Amino acid sequence: MVQLSNIHKSFGALHILKGVNLNVGKGEVVVILGPSGSGKTTLLRTINFLENADEGSVTVNGFTVKCHHPHKRDVLTLRRKTAMVFQNYNLFQNKTVLENVMEALVTVKKMKREEAEARSRDVLEKVGLKEKADFYPTQISGGQQQRAGIARALILNPDVILFDEPTSALDPELVGEVLATIKAVASTGITMIVVTHEISFAREVASRVVFMDGGNIIEEGGTEEILTNPREERTKQFLKRITS
Repeated sequence: MVQLSNIHKSFGALHILKGVNLNVGKGEVVVILGPSGSGKTTLLRTINFLENADEGSVTVNGFTVKCHHPHKRDVLTLRRKTAMVFQNYNLFQNKTVLENVMEALVTVKKMKREEAEARSRDVLEKVGLKEKADFYPTQISGGQQQRAGIARALILNPDVILFDEPTSALDPELVGEVLATIKAVASTGITMIVVTHEISFAREVASRVVFMDGGNIIEEGGTEEILTNPREERTKQFLKRITS
């Protein structure tokens, strides 16, 4: 479903991604772990060209875009195959929860408002926000805002959903409700790539875990294999620190 080939990314003299290769199969939930500065969020953002990698290629569901000087039309086509859930929600503050979810259907898909509203209310019910549809983001909790962000991602029926630290901005007591929603989405079989520091979530939901450090993938494998018995010393050090 997703193939990243030889992905390089630099910011000035800082080489963030150093030739990363990653394959994600259809229906997989891949969790990317790693310390701050390891390149995991940058790698996630190269998939939908929120960050344009300097070298390499990105393939989503058979459609490939070369990273060096990509055509805008190709980037747009690839982005329509993906959806992203951001750590800081990125909701329009002047629109209700329902309007936030409807926005892409109306502006991108050119769907009639009545149909867009009906579909959006259905998705909001799936993430437990049926009763909050007409509230503004400032009127609901951070966990509810993030669930609205998940609904907004689901509404376009993407091939893959990208999650960038979806619980990092939340108060601890709100983390569980968002993780439960992501887990429910994962159970539908949609392909997901999740950057997170939540080891318990990775253990429950991930079909595969990728550990990054220094702009490289240090190791990857089955969830229990990596979280319980990693091969690489650097992975062992990281897991010991984050779980102690």
